[in-house]
Formats: sequence, structure tokens, C-alpha cells
Amino acid sequence: MRSDMRNVYIKLSIIAVAIILFSITAHAQFNLGIATSNWSGTNSLYLNPANIADAREKFTIDLFSLNMGVDNNLGSLNSKGGLIGAVTNGNTNNMFAYSNNNQFSLLAPYARVNGPGFMISINHKHSIAFTTAIRGMNQFNNFDKTLYQTITNTSSVASGNVDITSSKFNYTAHLWSEAGLSYAGVLLDKEHNELKVGATLRYLGGIAYVGLKGDNLNAKYTSGSDSFLAATNSDIEYSSNVLSTSSAISNGLSNNSLLSEFFSGKAGSGIGGDIGIVYDYIKDPSRETYDMDGKTGLVDYSKNRYTLRLSASVVDIGSILYNSNNNSNAEIRGNGVLTGTGLKNNISNYTDFRNYIVGQGFTADTAHKNTRVYMPTRLLLSADYDIYKRWYVNATFIANLANRENFGNSYYNQFTVTPRYDTRWLSVGLPITYSMLSNSIKAGIGIRVSGFFVGSDDMLALFANHQYGFNFYIGGFVPFDKFKPKDRDGDHVSNRKDECPDQFGTWENRGCPVADKDNEKESDDKTEN
Repeated sequence: MRSDMRNVYIKLSIIAVAIILFSITAHAQFNLGIATSNWSGTNSLYLNPANIADAREKFTIDLFSLNMGVDNNLGSLNSKGGLIGAVTNGNTNNMFAYSNNNQFSLLAPYARVNGPGFMISINHKHSIAFTTAIRGMNQFNNFDKTLYQTITNTSSVASGNVDITSSKFNYTAHLWSEAGLSYAGVLLDKEHNELKVGATLRYLGGIAYVGLKGDNLNAKYTSGSDSFLAATNSDIEYSSNVLSTSSAISNGLSNNSLLSEFFSGKAGSGIGGDIGIVYDYIKDPSRETYDMDGKTGLVDYSKNRYTLRLSASVVDIGSILYNSNNNSNAEIRGNGVLTGTGLKNNISNYTDFRNYIVGQGFTADTAHKNTRVYMPTRLLLSADYDIYKRWYVNATFIANLANRENFGNSYYNQFTVTPRYDTRWLSVGLPITYSMLSNSIKAGIGIRVSGFFVGSDDMLALFANHQYGFNFYIGGFVPFDKFKPKDRDGDHVSNRKDECPDQFGTWENRGCPVADKDNEKESDDKTEN
């Protein structure tokens, strides 16, 4: 039976693993090393959509970005080799040095591929953006360690009898696409204060999911010539849109069928979005102002003015509804005994499976019904402080708001401090995170050179064993930055309006010296005489 269960796990995991394999041959998920930069394009709107109001860029074109990784409290990562094997081919056998936690939570793997998009700044006060993405998350939440080991690695479970107990547990693997439209605007801009708001509305296209959750699992696993699982007082619900036919259950998902799901029709759909507000305190409003072309006190929108920025947002609101035509469910309750041979001979379709389950003592309801899979909704609170000129420090708290008793995914609470050096052409951020999932410290680095960026919010696994997570991101966009009008001779007349661009003049004389204008007048008078 352990072999059968392991095969089922492989079939379920291929959904989330395949998106990573395709991304390599084709974002913790926040890009904090570069998303806190003031020249990060649309990267900043995933933290708060209001961030793009009063953007430093006039226009940006998103090319692509990839973010992928793992996070857990099941155990520390065994080695760099074990990490690479888990991320690239789903082999978790040697991934963990298991902790003493009987119940655990795990994101392994998660991935985000951002596709083409753009952002436009309008009159320095309003911005709009369009973004696209494909995301995948493979998540165990409050799961029993023994059950996980039994499914994924038979050598880690002693022969004989094994007790498996779990309550309020959830496993969801989900693959979906997104297309989002964002708007952000400046509500208030007066002396020392600037207030901005923003929102993103997304169409969510469900591609594939598998869910298993339960209020209670109380079972004893016994190995032997025909291993069996004896359960009492159990209440489990299973739902999926990819294992709803006999061929899918018996053969799993082939690469061709998965790619077809990836590119073509969506099995589910929904609406999601983000909302946010940003307050900037500007200590010296005149610091980034200038005089040009007869106007005084113009704001240099190519530079940052704030001393302190406070931000609050709720992101990834929403859900995807998978309708009954593409969806199957099974609710199993009560007491009974399942054998490996019995499962193998009766799992070809839901009718046989239901009859077998009922015959073994359980109550089993199998049906095709609508199922809602929820987004990983979370709250983000942050503060960004301008220490000195180009040096900043950012503090961000991320808190889960998703109900983990539903089918769906979630992130885990964390607090991150990111000192950074930030200019138009170069940003370097060093995020240091305390993870409330693993109660451990994570560290990374993010580097942006113009529109190209690469980094990690959690990279210690590259240098040392026994880390609880790892992530990596890379991407690029084309920025068209805002610039202060050029004034070659420094006379406060812009080059494009200066009739004497190499001589210091006045606006009244269109950039020419007063003496030159007087000489021209005298010469004209003599000519007339």
C-alpha cells in the first residue's frame, strides 16, 4: 500500500513541480531585496498597489520574472544537493533532516512566473499597470509527519505498526494564471504630506488543483504482504479537477496533457485583487525642487522626496471556482480498514471506489460538485526610512489572512528588515527575515541594475546545511525613467527652449545673455538708419 500511496503523491505533486520544470526550460515569494526599491517598476505593486502612484518611471515594459523556492518547519534542508533535487524533480526523499515536530507545514515547491506587462505614469499623480502571471503552490498545512513520511519515503518509517493522527489538516496543490489591471493615485500632496491609494483587479484562471483536508484522521498503518490502514472516527474530504477520470487516476498526468492544461482552456475562474494605502512624510519639501523656464518651485519627480514612508495593504484577495463539470469530490467518514490490494483494484473510477469504501465500513459520498479554491490572502505593513541620501532601511511585516480550513494556499507570518542602497541605475538590498513558521532567521540579497534584477530573500542554504527554506528570483523590465529637464549652461532655461544653450542667460531673453540682446538691438538700429 505504501507504494500505491507514494505513486498517488507523485501524481499530485507533478502539478506544482511541472510549472517549475517548464519555467526553467521557458517570486519567500516577495522579492523584498528589490521590490522595496523606488525604481523597481511593477515589482513594488505586489507589495502594495499604491506604490506605483507618483512612480519614478514614466513607463515600464515587463519582460519576465521567475520566483521559486521552498519553506517549511518539517525539518531543515539536508544539503544543497537535497535542495536541488527537491526543486528540480520533486524528489523529497533526502530533502529534510526531520525535526521533532509531529505536526508540520510545508511549501515545497512554490513558483511564480510573471509574463509581459507594463506600467504608465500619468501627470505624476496617477499610474496604471497591466500584469500577467502563472503561479503554482504545493502546500501541506498542519499535516502529520508520520503520514507524510509514509507517503513520500517508505525507508523513513519503521516496519510494523505506525500510528497516524492529525486534525484540521490541509493539503492543496494549485496551478493558476492571473491577468491584473492596477490603478494608483495621489489623494493628498500638501507640503510635508503625501497620501496615495491603489487597487489591483485580477482575472484568475484555474488550471489544476488537488485538495485533501480533514477535521480528523485517526489511523494505524500496518505493513506486510498486503499492507493496510485501519481508521477510526475519521473525517476526510478530497477534491480535484485533474484526477476526476479513471485514466487520470490510473495513469497520472503525462507531460503532454499538463502542457495542454498550461496553455489552453481553464478549468476554473475567479476574481481577485489587492488594495493598499501609502503615506509619505516629506521633511523638506524644497529639497527636490528647482526653477526652470520661468517657473519656480517645480518638483523633481525623478528623485525621492520622502523621509518616512508608511504602507498598509491586503493582497491576493479572491478565489477560483471549479465547476462540477470538471470537478470530483469524495467525503470519507467513520471507521474502516483499507488494504493496498483493495485500493489498487477499485480506484479505476469513483463508483467502484465509493462501493469499496462503503464495503470496508466507511461512509463515503462521491460526487461532482463546485469547489472553491482560495488565494493566499495576507496583510502587509511596512515602513521605509531615508537614512542618508541614497541609503534606506525598510521593515515589513507579513501576516496570513487566509482560512487554512478551506481548500487553498497561504503564506506564513514573517518580519523582514531590509537595508538597501537605492539609485536609478543600481539597487542593492539585504533582507533579513525572522520566520514565524520555522522560528529561524533567513537572509538574502537582491540586486537591480537598471531593469534587470536577480536575488533571493532566503539564500543561506547555498552556503550551509540545516536551513529551513530557500528561494531564488530573476527577471527583467525596460524602464523609461523620469528626468529633470536638462540645462547645459545652468541658467534655468531648459536646453529645448534655450536659444543660446552654451551661454548663461535669462528666461526673458530665452536663455541668451542680456548684453547679446542689447548688441543685437543696436546692430538692428544701425542697419535701419
